[in-house]
Amino acid sequence: MQEIENKIVCGNTFALVKEIGDNSIDLIVCDGPYGVTNKAWDKISSVQEFNLRLIEIFSKKLKKGGVLYLFGKHDSVDFVDYRKYLNLKSRIIWYLPSRLSQGRINYTNNYDTIFYFVKGEKARCFNLDSIRVPQLVELEHRFRCERVPSVVNGRYGKTRFDERGKNPGDVWGDIKALTYRSKELADRRALNTVQKPELLIERLVLASSCEGDLVLDPFAGVGTCPVVCKRLSRRFIAFEVNASFVAVATRRLERLNRPLDKQHSLELAHGF
Repeated sequence: MQEIENKIVCGNTFALVKEIGDNSIDLIVCDGPYGVTNKAWDKISSVQEFNLRLIEIFSKKLKKGGVLYLFGKHDSVDFVDYRKYLNLKSRIIWYLPSRLSQGRINYTNNYDTIFYFVKGEKARCFNLDSIRVPQLVELEHRFRCERVPSVVNGRYGKTRFDERGKNPGDVWGDIKALTYRSKELADRRALNTVQKPELLIERLVLASSCEGDLVLDPFAGVGTCPVVCKRLSRRFIAFEVNASFVAVATRRLERLNRPLDKQHSLELAHGF
């Protein structure tokens, strides 16, 4: 397994994942097909059955207490029995108000869902202090809540205002989607459907892994998760079937330890 560690391997995930030992992965960040576009990589007969197959495979690869973050739409795991493999702890809503598509006969979908699965009853780690966000609340309301008896002397004493910030909750509207003007956009073909913001992946990696942990990205795209893992001192295994994306992702990794030069700036601006 060391031969595929800390590099992006070009190939089919279902074939390559067989090279990974059981009970060896700490965290999986899976941003695969959604089954909602006409793109070749997104065409699958049933996204629910596809995801169930992934969940079954990943459940064997994760350590006890390991975490799977599975990206998709609201119904990506509906109507399939994933409970015998992993426990669904939360559905995180990534709010995308700037989405350009507008529905004419129905409400526009302005969010993606990130399904938070755990192998077993409890995650092996949840690093809240690494992902706290500003606590935006009126001072008067804060004091009123903190003076409630159950907070002052009771079981909810730990819910008091924390100067370091609060839990981000399960609706995230503070991380914006990439645009054609985003400096981190690695390839224009990856906009909207492939490349997620580094801040989004960073929150997942920080919350559910520690330095030195092994992270699997089965659909690496242009390498955002591997880049985040390398920067945060996590080991990673990454697969991507599109060879041109693998080349882009590999260049991103190579540049991580180099200063931003003029040529790199031009490439970022034009999405090369």
